[in-house]
Amino acid sequence: MTRLSVNINKIATIRNARGGNMPDVQKAAVDCERFGAEGITVHPRPDERHIRYSDVRLLKPLVTTEFNIEGNPIPSFIDLVLEVMPTQVTLVPDAHDAITSNAGWDTIHNRDFLTEVCSEFKRHGIRTSIFVDPDPKMAEGAALCGCDRVELYTESYASGYGRDREAAIAPFVRAAEAARECGLGLNAGHDLNLENLEFFIRNIPWTDEVSIGHAIICDALYMGLEQTIKAYLSKVRIF
Repeated sequence: MTRLSVNINKIATIRNARGGNMPDVQKAAVDCERFGAEGITVHPRPDERHIRYSDVRLLKPLVTTEFNIEGNPIPSFIDLVLEVMPTQVTLVPDAHDAITSNAGWDTIHNRDFLTEVCSEFKRHGIRTSIFVDPDPKMAEGAALCGCDRVELYTESYASGYGRDREAAIAPFVRAAEAARECGLGLNAGHDLNLENLEFFIRNIPWTDEVSIGHAIICDALYMGLEQTIKAYLSKVRIF
């Protein structure tokens, strides 16, 4: 069964826009779990424009499902992950000034670095996932780095879904099959929403986890957070 992990970065973005603690990021995480989410994802960046390092520390004792910390493994990020000890760390190659993640790792050219980072996290018992584009070679390269999973960067699937969903999903199926053949678990995330999520899961039913944040918060403005999470769960619990 595919798990739904809710990325709560956007809740922190709203809070930071005014200062103070409204909305309360910790309460939001607890509520997401109470409404059925099977994981909480955070992506702290060095400028702390949304989730802060201090938020991550405060969330750790509150999250009772899977806690996933994603980000670029710079030294401060590595130190934070080893301090907090989440269920999973997702390695994302985003620049310090990136608005949002916009590419996966080149797991071939960065093999030595990624192998070193994966080894450090796995030595501490943290499941490690590498963010990759939908390219079988990148999935195969990730396996050689010693990670446990890959997370497919789904922006191109989401942007192409409305034009030709069969064409949009095809490279993801190939990459997902390559990951499975290498013995890797499979995650997916970026621009997945209520329109395109179910088709993705039907075509790649061995997806272990989807991480969704922006779309959930946008839908929650109209539907409420509880009903939104239930709606997303209905799209992944189809088997």
